[in-house]
Amino acid sequence: MRTTDFDHRTAAEHPAAAAVPGLADRFRDVMAAVPSPVAVITAMADRVPHGTTVSAFASLSMTPPMVVICLDHGSELLAMVRTTGHFGVNVLGAGQSDLALTFSRKGGAAKFDGVGWTADHGLPRLGGSGWLACRTGELVEGGDHLLVPGRVLAADALKGDPLVYSGRVFGTHRALRNPV
Repeated sequence: MRTTDFDHRTAAEHPAAAAVPGLADRFRDVMAAVPSPVAVITAMADRVPHGTTVSAFASLSMTPPMVVICLDHGSELLAMVRTTGHFGVNVLGAGQSDLALTFSRKGGAAKFDGVGWTADHGLPRLGGSGWLACRTGELVEGGDHLLVPGRVLAADALKGDPLVYSGRVFGTHRALRNPV
């Protein structure tokens, strides 16, 4: 699996960031106001489940169906995704913020202790979440993260309201009562 180089310098190393004092903090504040879906990305290595919480994923293509996730260069899960060539996207519902917190911490396979899951397409699928099983595409460098495209092999929609992260808190999204 190839990696396309974009620009992997950290904000501190990038000339544009150095030229604008406080840019990183202002950027972080702007992005905190953007509602993001919350998912647990999973992989399986030697029959051992692994997972991490992300809020950086999106639909990429309808034909073929593809998504993109973003994983930190130092992520243990990224190493497994590179090795296995597959990952699962567990799209969390509004009542699953506890799972988001559980999988946002370090802990390897112990994160799955007491969590209901099954194997689906050889990947850990969490109970009650929406589901995408994906085959990994060509990785793309993106600063301190890698963009990981995934070709969707299986999909099941979330039933109910989604879990979103905005303003540094969990919440959900509902349609406006009186759209303009």
